[in-house]
Amino acid sequence: MGRSQSIPRGGDPRFGPDADDTGCSILHVDMDAFYASVEVRHRPELRGRAVVVGGVGPRGVVSSASYQARRYGVRSAMPTMRARALCPHAVFLPPDFTRYSAASRAVMQIFRDVTPLVEPLSLDEAFLDVAGARRLFGPPAAIARHIRERVAAEQGLTCSVGVAPTKFVAKLGSTRAKPDGLLVVPAAQVLDFLHPLPVSALWGVGERSEQALLRLGLRTVGDLAAAPVGMLRTALGEAAAVHLHELAAGRDPRRVSPEQVEKSIGAEVTFDVDVVDPAEIRRTLLALAEKVGARLRAAGQVGRTISVKVRISDFRTFTRSRTLDVPTDVAREMFDTSWSLFTALHPGEPIRLVGVRAEGLTAAAETPRQLALGAPERGWREAEAAADAAAARFGRSVIGPASLLTGRDTHRNENPTRP
Repeated sequence: MGRSQSIPRGGDPRFGPDADDTGCSILHVDMDAFYASVEVRHRPELRGRAVVVGGVGPRGVVSSASYQARRYGVRSAMPTMRARALCPHAVFLPPDFTRYSAASRAVMQIFRDVTPLVEPLSLDEAFLDVAGARRLFGPPAAIARHIRERVAAEQGLTCSVGVAPTKFVAKLGSTRAKPDGLLVVPAAQVLDFLHPLPVSALWGVGERSEQALLRLGLRTVGDLAAAPVGMLRTALGEAAAVHLHELAAGRDPRRVSPEQVEKSIGAEVTFDVDVVDPAEIRRTLLALAEKVGARLRAAGQVGRTISVKVRISDFRTFTRSRTLDVPTDVAREMFDTSWSLFTALHPGEPIRLVGVRAEGLTAAAETPRQLALGAPERGWREAEAAADAAAARFGRSVIGPASLLTGRDTHRNENPTRP
């Protein structure tokens, strides 16, 4: 959708937790400041403080900010240096996706205890179709309250819920309910809810399309709904014009699709200073492979294709990939492949960014593992699973980055040393 911060919060008594939820079987549940909230749960001494999660270096980007930090203007996708200038007293933390994945699985299970029709959009948000859950849990607004209470009681986290007749309106509702709120958009008043909103609230309106609409004098969703489709088609093209005109009229036929699965899992890092040392690149690729491996195992998935992404100092970006004979969730195997891809690429210029990604994902439980000829029955995967268990208990930082380096990786200057 468009930039959600443009949607004003509450105030209209027609739309609230006690509004008429007849015909509103779609819920959008969005965790509040998820990464930051999980970090505060892990470190209770941070409660009530401004917490920012993201890249902590000068080229880092904010992934999540607590509401205490947001009061100073800190937002996700903002450069970390800008966030530090706005809120210098905040606590800045690097992300721990193993911890966030575990919290996400627990929250999603609460959703699935209510209905099997759950469509996760990311770690921290999902659509639910609760039409079939009424007999057990009551009307949609009561179900939303039940979910919010369970998430708070069992996970120590808060979420905001939008209840509406369609996915698009439910998502707008959860945004307007934030933080820690519930908002019902009655089916009979969808247009009253939508039409005063700015056009940027529509799903699919970015900065360029917003500017195109503003040039046509279309400032609100109501303006867009009243405009001829032909006018929109000239400015936006056929597909976007029809899509936005339908949304502006409150029409969104998409159903909740629980079979939707993540297509890839990756991690990347932007260096604080462009890097030319192959040893540092190698060490970074290994740390990224560890992060991807941990996220795959946490999600119960394996990847068949491994890709490496390289961005050089002039912002040119290259990607290379290789499909494995057997899908993997083992960081060591992903690192060996990504390092081979990087050396074959041989960029020969200072590196600004590198990334590792696993694609072609399948469920690990449904994928037979093939033991390589001469390989021990227990090896890298067992070691990494043990590291996962330690990280779950003590935090990923106690394991240390690039923990899979071995003696054969550390001799002379051709490979990095263990940090």
